[in-house]
Amino acid sequence: MAQQAIPLPAARLGRAVGATGTGATVSGVVLVLPDGDPVSARRPSPIAYAAALPLARRLARDGREEGLVAHAVHYRGQGWNGGDAQLATDADWAADEVVRRYGDVPVCLAGHGMGGRAALRAAGHPAVNSVLALAPWIPEDDVAADPEPVKQLVGRHVMIVHGTNDARSDPELSYRLAERAKKANRDTCRFEVHSDGHALRQHRPEVHALAVDFVFGTLFSRPYARPVADAFAAPPPLGLRMPLAAGFGKSLKGSKSLKN
Repeated sequence: MAQQAIPLPAARLGRAVGATGTGATVSGVVLVLPDGDPVSARRPSPIAYAAALPLARRLARDGREEGLVAHAVHYRGQGWNGGDAQLATDADWAADEVVRRYGDVPVCLAGHGMGGRAALRAAGHPAVNSVLALAPWIPEDDVAADPEPVKQLVGRHVMIVHGTNDARSDPELSYRLAERAKKANRDTCRFEVHSDGHALRQHRPEVHALAVDFVFGTLFSRPYARPVADAFAAPPPLGLRMPLAAGFGKSLKGSKSLKN
């Protein structure tokens, strides 16, 4: 007798972190999308989900006074699975769920690896205001298949961050996507993290500080740090190969203390 396949769980939002106390006003939401696999029928990876939590916590902690809430997303399964684009479908569902829970608030999709691809693909959801794609997995160019779409990015703020030594998600492919996205949407930039790999561990404090600056700028109209403003303003290739400087977060704290 053939074994029946175990049904995959439904997609769901992880526990909210941020402005969630009694009477708290939610002014913006970040959905953090974990990494996944190109093809897989397996259940979602708890390791990938756990790896998404530090960014969610950092954003929620720094954005508490602004009314920011962050959720990491539990996918139905681990794989993108071709035309099913399962992870992007789950990201779209998550944005619907944010609207149901919090009403008309701006949403940033922040994804890593295959989650970065899901964030870019689901950007067309009406609630989405911005997309942060960290080391996004982009498929190789294939003459027999349509290229990864970019029209859904129009009207959104888009930032791609990629380590130059990424052996899992080719940084050159994310650059080519950024080139096409910039033609459709001028509010697109891309940072390169020199010598870092797929997990962006080597420069994690700088990457998280960059994420905070981007999210605050897009969701709450805070002024961008100078490197971010320059990246958005610069034409290709400069604005799409902007180096992330060591000590980026420390420099922001220093400038903030001088203003105070």
